[in-house]
Amino acid sequence: MYGIINQAIQELVTTNFGEDKWIQVLKISGVKEAFFLSNESYDDEVTYQLARAASEVLHLSLEEVLHTFGEFWVLHTGNKKYGSLMIAGGNNLKEFIVNLPVFHDRVSLIYSNLRQPEFEVSDLEENSIQLHYYSHRIGLTEFVRGLLFGLSKLYQTSSTIELLNCRDKGHDHDVFKISW
Repeated sequence: MYGIINQAIQELVTTNFGEDKWIQVLKISGVKEAFFLSNESYDDEVTYQLARAASEVLHLSLEEVLHTFGEFWVLHTGNKKYGSLMIAGGNNLKEFIVNLPVFHDRVSLIYSNLRQPEFEVSDLEENSIQLHYYSHRIGLTEFVRGLLFGLSKLYQTSSTIELLNCRDKGHDHDVFKISW
């Protein structure tokens, strides 16, 4: 993953829990880098180590850490780093989710070696949509759910997010139903 992900984890921890907690996360994770370059690619395991260590230090489940990080990514990192792309994504939650595949195509222009997930939408209805999440990375279901909650907050839309299919339960991808 790119360093911007690891920077955002650091910012989440320091902003919400303090610098001392971040230092503990680094120590427990065993990650040697104390500083991450946003456009530099890092082994995925570095990010996973940071998330697991944050779970331990913050006394939260890994799922809670990933969910919180997903929300933080949208509301803080996404707005700060990709503001114009976020605005171009749509005027409301439904439009943004429909345009999510295009959003990721645009992000890939910024990060040339990005191994990004794929998103597809289906069952588009007036008050709901299904989002299909395909990724070569495992264990990020709750991160994606957090992203969706973050988008709901960004667009000030009360929503429910139901996990219909999950890779952890033998499916080839995750499927979320977002209702508003």
